[in-house]
Amino acid sequence: MSIAREIEDIARDLIKHQHDHPPVRDLNREVERRLTFADRVADDFSRLVGSWIFVLVQVGIMVIWIGLNALNLIHPWDRYPFLFLNFILSLEVAVWVSVVLMALNRLSDRDRIRAQHDFELDIKAEEELKALMNHLMHQDEILLQIVNRLDRGDREMKRLARRLEQAIESTEPPAAKPGPTERPPISVPAP
Repeated sequence: MSIAREIEDIARDLIKHQHDHPPVRDLNREVERRLTFADRVADDFSRLVGSWIFVLVQVGIMVIWIGLNALNLIHPWDRYPFLFLNFILSLEVAVWVSVVLMALNRLSDRDRIRAQHDFELDIKAEEELKALMNHLMHQDEILLQIVNRLDRGDREMKRLARRLEQAIESTEPPAAKPGPTERPPISVPAP
């Protein structure tokens, strides 16, 4: 099997490990699209009722109401014990509590959607983690195959080098061992 073919097989295996997930949703945008006009009004009123401005305005109205009726500055319309004021405040409480409860119901619905979204994200993360782990195990297998091939190639190269050395040694004629060399006689010229 050629190396190019092996590389193609490895690339094909890697392509198998790719996966798709649906995109992450923007929950706030989804919830905002579902709100009706009444829901928006209820949310705005519940924000208003839960603010210091509302509390201070209510206290101011009650002080003015009680002041005008107790001090008889103008014709009093609600004498002490201020039954009409109690009636108005009771009606207000009934309306505001209903509005706030509607807003809380929507918040619980939003929390339910958020919990479902978190669950979906957890599932996606778990799938992604499994895919990554599988991919890493696959890469480990490929690296092990590569190391084994390199090791086999290294052993083969060493074997071939030994055979080449043996072949070179067998083709060389044995070198004659030089024996004791005889020196030619030295002649000294006469003076």
